[in-house]
Amino acid sequence: MNILGISAFYHDSAAALVCDGEIVAAAQEERFTRKKHDADFPKRAIEYCLGQAGIAPEALDLVGFYEKPLVKFDRLLETYITYAPVGFLSFIRFLPLWLKQKLHMPREMDRGLDGKYKGRFVFTDHHESHAASAFFPSPFEEAAILTLDGVGEWSTATHGHGRGNRVTVTHEIRFPHSLGLLYSAFTYFTGFRVNSGEYKLMGLAPYGEPRHAETIRRHLIDIKDDGSFRMDMSYFNYCQGLTMTGAKFHRLFGRGPRRPETKIDQLDMDLAASVQEVCEEVMLKAARHIHEQTGMKNLCLAGGVALNCVGNGRILREGPFENIWIQPAAGDAGGALGTALFIWHQLLDKPREVRGGDFQHGSLLGPAFTNEQIRVFLDSVGAKYHVVDNEDELLERVATLMAEEKVVGWAQGRMEFGPRALGSRSIIGDARSEKMQTVMNLKIKFRESFRPFAPCVLRERVEDYFEMRREEDSPYMLLVAPVRKDQRLDIDGQAERLRGLEKLKLKRSTVPAITHVDYSARVQTVDAERHGRFYRLMKRFEAKTGCPVIINTSFNVRGEPIVCTPEDAYRCFMATNMDVLVLENHLLLKEEQPEARRVDTESHLAKFALD
Repeated sequence: MNILGISAFYHDSAAALVCDGEIVAAAQEERFTRKKHDADFPKRAIEYCLGQAGIAPEALDLVGFYEKPLVKFDRLLETYITYAPVGFLSFIRFLPLWLKQKLHMPREMDRGLDGKYKGRFVFTDHHESHAASAFFPSPFEEAAILTLDGVGEWSTATHGHGRGNRVTVTHEIRFPHSLGLLYSAFTYFTGFRVNSGEYKLMGLAPYGEPRHAETIRRHLIDIKDDGSFRMDMSYFNYCQGLTMTGAKFHRLFGRGPRRPETKIDQLDMDLAASVQEVCEEVMLKAARHIHEQTGMKNLCLAGGVALNCVGNGRILREGPFENIWIQPAAGDAGGALGTALFIWHQLLDKPREVRGGDFQHGSLLGPAFTNEQIRVFLDSVGAKYHVVDNEDELLERVATLMAEEKVVGWAQGRMEFGPRALGSRSIIGDARSEKMQTVMNLKIKFRESFRPFAPCVLRERVEDYFEMRREEDSPYMLLVAPVRKDQRLDIDGQAERLRGLEKLKLKRSTVPAITHVDYSARVQTVDAERHGRFYRLMKRFEAKTGCPVIINTSFNVRGEPIVCTPEDAYRCFMATNMDVLVLENHLLLKEEQPEARRVDTESHLAKFALD
């Protein structure tokens, strides 16, 4: 049976295809349209998924949507009525879109499938989709489940459990009380874009001090011992208005929201540290309570808050669970996969057999391109390239260039599903380099200098560099761990004399390019089974340098989605100060390109100042 799951019309529209219980394909619409966080109906993503399986819409047995639009509409109407007449402007903006499109999902899905699908449409609950996406691909026979996000229909957080081929949601917190929306309120207040800037807030937190955490607890959110909470909505504006925070919130912190692209001050850093501390407190208390309730040793996480990898790392290190597994596409995109798996296992009662590893296939579920397709494209634009069919020679050349501190664009195999580049559409470099973080931020990514980069580490050596268990599995870059003390450098109290972004000046470890100012790192482990050529490249780099760690960031520039096609990768390569591009067996050096030039960083920073 072929089951298609769809998420659309809110944030990161996506499609996922499950064939006889196997995840065959999944992708976000943004990767095809090149519109970041594209929320339109995922027609191109659907076309890709069907093409990957070699089927037409007529061959689909069931199509599922990741939430229930009518229930969500009921919540929106009830909220507006509760706050009326305040919020009228917001109401008249939202109503036409719902009346025209969102209330007519069967029609929209029929149109998106060219009218060729004649079967049933299934609508699952938003947090059921999250729970299914967390548990069904996990490597566990049974597990507790925690979902945390902004809001679905009514739920903003749920917990329950999964056993075999069933998930059961037992408890919920309901809108407007939402940990995700609390975090988004501070994202907005500190000048970042809601629904895309939350990870910037998390990255900013170590530069500040949690001076306002107690103010948040006292005025904004009342946290109970079981991780449940209630918020004082008089400080917020998201129920009735077009902004996240209100005048009372602004008075509490002595100013209004920071205007985007203006200077980040100490208050912004301290607020980031404060709300991060509060978020971690809720996540830890909830995890401990769920463990008491279920007695299970495994935990599965999904929902946008599950992308808070600092909180995830604390749950693993300090919480009561032996193992945790987080859906790599934890946000709304993963809901498309969740609804397809929910239909297969729970509605159709199909068995689920645990096989040792997870079922997510490394989350490498997107398109791949052949060497012939790449050659045809490169010839069409007059690119200068070297074809290196011998893999040993290719890896030796790339590892040598990396050891020379060259920045490498690496596009191999199937594209990642989810927000993280995992070694298929990555920009990589030498983690030992003192200048690599600055070079990548300002000359490649055109983004804020404070933003940390993640390490890839050979799984068999993860415990040599990070405070993690031996061969700890973290293939999806969703856990933050401290850099081991024996890899840190003695900075002789210098850090205590620095505040804010001045902390960037210090070299803190043997791998400074991936060591954040609090000695943390968002770790991705790389293994031979999941990562193939990427693993072999890292082994070659280790043999050459003795270092099993490299720097890895998503292959894109600020304001754009991760690259998908060879065209996307080449355009990004030529528009930045990247040194090397590797497209399957094709090696391109910037210095050899006919149109090669050094990119003016300042003009690009202005161009990409939208995000």
